[in-house]
Amino acid sequence: MCQVIGDFKCKVSSVLNKDVKQFGKQFMFDNNEETCWNSDQGLPQWIQLDFEKEETVTHLQIQFQGGFVGNECNFELSSGQVVSLREPFYPEDVNTIQTFNLSKPTSCNSLKIVFNKSTDFFGRIVIYKLVVFNK
Repeated sequence: MCQVIGDFKCKVSSVLNKDVKQFGKQFMFDNNEETCWNSDQGLPQWIQLDFEKEETVTHLQIQFQGGFVGNECNFELSSGQVVSLREPFYPEDVNTIQTFNLSKPTSCNSLKIVFNKSTDFFGRIVIYKLVVFNK
């Protein structure tokens, strides 16, 4: 049975106009459909989760705002400085929650989600919800 990983620290590449009170990273995890993380412009954008203890990640759920969705994305899972899994994923340009399965369950201390391109002309990413699951 999969469980949500909840003990982590989050870092992001940027926040729109540095306005963390309105668009900060914390809003990806507050279960409020009206709040979101909104990156500033420029590429690549990224989110990094550093787990309190080693976790075995199986899949993720992400809810983007249509028109501000990542393209040419990668998951990078690492333990220490060693990347144990790097693989691409391909979100659709929609508002609904999307599930992305890893090719294999992977133990790691850190998960980095890299958005190399965006459906937004300026390279902004908007995420309403991000959930990481372990086995």
